Amino acid sequence: MKHQYVGDISDYRKYALLRALSWDSANGIGVCWMLTPSDGSSDGRKLGYLDQPERHRHFDPELFDTLAHAADEPDRRRLQTIEDSGAIPGAAYFNELLPDELSARTACIERCLAVFQDTDLVFFDPDNGLETSLPKGRKNSSKYLYLDEVGAFYASGKSLLIYQHFPRVERRAFLASCIERLRSVAPGALLWTFTTAHVVFFLVVHPESPARLAVAATEACGRWGEDFIAGRYVGRSRGAMPIIDSEVHA
Repeated sequence: MKHQYVGDISDYRKYALLRALSWDSANGIGVCWMLTPSDGSSDGRKLGYLDQPERHRHFDPELFDTLAHAADEPDRRRLQTIEDSGAIPGAAYFNELLPDELSARTACIERCLAVFQDTDLVFFDPDNGLETSLPKGRKNSSKYLYLDEVGAFYASGKSLLIYQHFPRVERRAFLASCIERLRSVAPGALLWTFTTAHVVFFLVVHPESPARLAVAATEACGRWGEDFIAGRYVGRSRGAMPIIDSEVHA
């Protein structure tokens, strides 16, 4: 995540989904921005939707107004604006810059885990998404979330929501590959995908998470049209607890 992205159309969808999953703050949300320095590009300045409230505001009017305020002046387009607004009810935040260097990154992730010890769901917001072939510790590795980090948070009992930008590959195969990779480090998880034109969010629900989180995910699937966010329940890995599955299909 970069400060230059704050308030853009992807942000609108992202925060709307987090608000839905919070279930009016019943589910504790931790937001790990995975913040990286601005690269000086014009990426992220997709603010035209704010000039078309008749088309976009109805998806989440309160959130739309918050983002319009945050984007009104360039010097206010910071993550702190979102945190202070209460846009994500009751959320906790981890907003340290994520370094590339391996030992510094490891220490940063450990601090993040400690900050979110009392949350139900942790959202990771990397610039690009899940790891590729770039080894952790190399330049620009801070743009990715690595599977061992997913596994560490999951092993601590956390559910996870993960941002993933769609690369220029066939999407169905890409989604299937990502889901299998997540299942390999999150045994027993319930999985959902929430897709937009350019992004997918992977929701990985731990079997020991409160049943209300799975219910909130199911409700979110029918909350918006496919032109905003399309949610789909993918299924569960071997070993998931049936009490949550019964809630999903209730």
